[in-house]
Amino acid sequence: MPNPVRAVKNQYLGINAHLHSFWQAEHRWNRFHNAYMTHLMEALNAELLPLNYIAELEDSVQVRRIGDDLPRRPKADLLIYDTDPQRKFGGQYPVSTAEMTVAEWIEEEDVEHPYSAVAVYENPVLLDSDAVVWIELLSPSNKGSSDDAKTYLSKRRILLDSEIVFIELDYLHETPPTFLPLLDYTDPEFRTAGAHPYRIAVLDARPNVRHGPGVVQEFDVDSPIPTMKIPLNRDDKIQFSFDRPYQILFEQAFYGNGVDYTQRPLHFDRYSPADQARILNRTLAVLEAERAGQNLEDGPFPAGALPLDQAEAALQQLL
Repeated sequence: MPNPVRAVKNQYLGINAHLHSFWQAEHRWNRFHNAYMTHLMEALNAELLPLNYIAELEDSVQVRRIGDDLPRRPKADLLIYDTDPQRKFGGQYPVSTAEMTVAEWIEEEDVEHPYSAVAVYENPVLLDSDAVVWIELLSPSNKGSSDDAKTYLSKRRILLDSEIVFIELDYLHETPPTFLPLLDYTDPEFRTAGAHPYRIAVLDARPNVRHGPGVVQEFDVDSPIPTMKIPLNRDDKIQFSFDRPYQILFEQAFYGNGVDYTQRPLHFDRYSPADQARILNRTLAVLEAERAGQNLEDGPFPAGALPLDQAEAALQQLL
């Protein structure tokens, strides 16, 4: 096995495919979600405050549960309950509280610590102020056809009907997009037909949902996270890079310590052939730079554009 090759600086242009594959495969998305939203808020405020707006963290409209993104107990249509709770302990409660488990002491509930969203207000924020912009970063458990996903879509519609600019960030390639007109990247047929793994939507439901503009920009592996126009009140707007706070967080959180560029991302087959080629070309660029004695913290370095089969052969030879 080759020695691991790691770097503090993100070696991808944009989203790190190795890391996002790990977070989705190992159900660790919560490690990233709120940290990114905090950096997003900070970066937004640098641009908003001169225009007399302010971004603040709010509770997301998404549902986060204990063991988020792990399979949970199904929600039954019919349940049978024990009307005698003492029966659980053989007819009597525990003799001593010293024998109770931690879970019994804290009486854990199913829902804990909400995800964070970012809301933009005119500054100063008054008691009756309405948000101007609402930003959500999607989590795996709030996509697809689950009850939580349906709840999220309902709350998204409520916010849009309130004439709030709604921005949805989707950096998850292993779950379907929330917009029906888009090709589903999780479908192998669509992956080869031009579906994209990531997207940012800016939905401005003013004057209403039927007539307000909606812009969705999709992007691929090893592409910078887009810069998007965010409309505010009246004619105010900003051009905002969603990539910059991502790269800052990647370095400050030392996420690179968990990325080994000598290995393929987990669930490599869940990427399109075009994105697989991009991943291998990016990996080649990293390993070639490392072999040449270059400092990876000066990266990311230019990557080639070898077809998938040639990139696989070149990588096998290099390793």
